[in-house]
Amino acid sequence: MATKLAPKDFKADADFANAMHGSSNAGKTGFSSLASKNEEAHLAAVDGYFKHWDNKNSETQTEEDQKTRLEDYSSLTKHYYNLATDFYEYGWGTSFHFSRYYKGENFKQATARHEHYLAYKMGLKAGMKVLDVGCGGGVGGPGREICRFADVNIVGLNNNDYQIQKANHYAKVQKLDDKLSYVKGDFMQMDFADETFDAVYAIEATVHAPVLEGVYGEIYRVLKPGGTFGVYEWVLTDKYDETNPRHREIAYGIEVGDGIPKMYTREVAEKALKNVGFEIEYQQDLADVGDEVPWYYPLAGEWKHVQSLGDVFTIFRTSKWGRYLTTEGTGLLEKLKILPTDTKKITIALEDAAVNLVDGAKLGIFTPMMLYIVKKPEESK
Repeated sequence: MATKLAPKDFKADADFANAMHGSSNAGKTGFSSLASKNEEAHLAAVDGYFKHWDNKNSETQTEEDQKTRLEDYSSLTKHYYNLATDFYEYGWGTSFHFSRYYKGENFKQATARHEHYLAYKMGLKAGMKVLDVGCGGGVGGPGREICRFADVNIVGLNNNDYQIQKANHYAKVQKLDDKLSYVKGDFMQMDFADETFDAVYAIEATVHAPVLEGVYGEIYRVLKPGGTFGVYEWVLTDKYDETNPRHREIAYGIEVGDGIPKMYTREVAEKALKNVGFEIEYQQDLADVGDEVPWYYPLAGEWKHVQSLGDVFTIFRTSKWGRYLTTEGTGLLEKLKILPTDTKKITIALEDAAVNLVDGAKLGIFTPMMLYIVKKPEESK
């Protein structure tokens, strides 16, 4: 499946990010960052994103609607993270991904372990030049952790200028900027020469691609022969049934609230990796290994998953009443002109996405951690 590549206008993107977030907001997080947005630019981002979803649902969307989202993949993703980054960082930290959990393990430990496991399975070694595609969908948390863990040199590729600004700020603060940097780019058309990197990884980021062969093909191109690509991919599992209205509703809800042009199945992802030339060495759905504490527990609002005092707040926040209070509280702050217009609208989309993620997991039709470890074959002699 071919798709039209987005035009590159990095200066316009940077100017917009500076207008919306400010040029010196890298160190701000949470409420203070949300409250300091430029109203006009914020509303432009809201319009740029929600024009793809307003007045539509899983049953009324058309093939043309989906085609438009796929063609607008770059702008859609940029606007999504312009709107969602501060929410994610406030509620999730600086690594925007899910993780497996062990009984008694805290959130930050699990997050780091999930990142370490990817580096371990890839066989990363000190001194390697590594590409982080999409930066874990966030502000560089995985890159900083893997840089320290494996002693590798990492370049993070991201198409959102605000996230790049924050990721480079954090790398400098943590004195990792000599080995870790983040640059602007479109992962469907990377500005790196062929065979530049010893290894490439992506953590829950390539799901934003309009077609997986496109991003996987670019990764294959910039990877050295014999190099490894490791990815935690968001996919619909083999249990997903496109003819089931409830399944379609859940998939669409995840797309709307997570900035995804189109969700693909595990089979599509596997075929895409093979189609571009990769050899699959290892694959496993880490969400389906019988863990006592499910990956989605921070989103589920279920008291049976409380393991620590910190979990009490997390579980209440994601309970039905907690989501109501969050949404209405955001709406009140918006009315008081403390937060920008349509902040409540963004909150509703993010909360609905969380509910659909949990429902998809419980039905077994969605996973955010389909792990593939693949190799680019050595050059023939």
